[in-house]
Amino acid sequence: MSTQRSTPSPAPRRGGATLQQVADAAGVSLATASRVLNGSTRTVNAELSEHVREVAARLRYVSHGPAQALARATTSLVGLLVHDVNDPYFSAIAAGAMRVAREQDLLVMVANTYRDPALELDYITRLGAQRARAILVAGSPPVDPALAGPLRERLLDYQQGGGRVVAIGDQGPGIDAVLPANAEGAHAAALHLAGLGHREIGMIAGPRGLVTIADRSAGFRRGVADSAGDPVGHEIEGDFTRDGGYDATRRLLAEHPGVTAVFVMADVMAIGALAALREAGRRVPEDVSLVGFDDLPICADLVPALTSVRVDTEGMGEQAMRMVAAAPLDEGRAVVHSATELIVRGSTGPAA
Repeated sequence: MSTQRSTPSPAPRRGGATLQQVADAAGVSLATASRVLNGSTRTVNAELSEHVREVAARLRYVSHGPAQALARATTSLVGLLVHDVNDPYFSAIAAGAMRVAREQDLLVMVANTYRDPALELDYITRLGAQRARAILVAGSPPVDPALAGPLRERLLDYQQGGGRVVAIGDQGPGIDAVLPANAEGAHAAALHLAGLGHREIGMIAGPRGLVTIADRSAGFRRGVADSAGDPVGHEIEGDFTRDGGYDATRRLLAEHPGVTAVFVMADVMAIGALAALREAGRRVPEDVSLVGFDDLPICADLVPALTSVRVDTEGMGEQAMRMVAAAPLDEGRAVVHSATELIVRGSTGPAA
């Protein structure tokens, strides 16, 4: 077997090289270097292992003791990080994940991060100290690299030490992921409203700092741009809560009273939007059509029943936990795409 060698990595820091520098110098992936040097039970070709160890010795790499312990861990604990367990979107993900965890004889610990990056970092560190077998991250990473970078590095450190990481949402290269088609779903919602003849369409967005919101916003704008008749889109930001949707819809109506359709980024916000429209004397769908996102079970029970972009939340939780239980790829990362579908109900109708 021939061994690929890369160009020399940057000079090692004082006191020894990092695992990434060893991997670069040896011409192998970070995962392979970790398996050779951090005590993983997964085997690597003997010739390649020897090569990696020679490079590590030359660069004065010192294996991290806790990482070796984690690599050899046999605990059944899986940490599930969610933004808000009270949000039906995340509780559905948790339900799907726990169903598969039970089949795999895994114990799930759910941690509520409240969308606080510092708290996410703390939980990852604590789970590593508890020798958790895996971490499942459910929720969008921040758009800001200054916030997303430390989270991603902490996950990679945990993973390099032998832990398993799977994300629902894109945490970047090297981290396995289940990716919902957020942009495509929002695009379909915009086309649906424009196709009904609506020419002034409002969008109630969630917090702008999240990748999920950026994707759904981009899909909505693209749908508006792709529509015949040149509709106009208006965007208002709100919290990812019922009250956030209510307040944002009131502001939308005050600033743009001519809107005849509203696309809301999450069903929990759409419930508040529906209340705000009724309070303002706007009938749904006679005066204003309303579309949500996620298609939570409650959508069919609202009056009128809510048109929404369906995301298979429980299915994503199930798939992510199955990936947790499976062995990681030797190279690259595993990505599963979860499709979205527009479910049309009574809350949308032709423009007046």
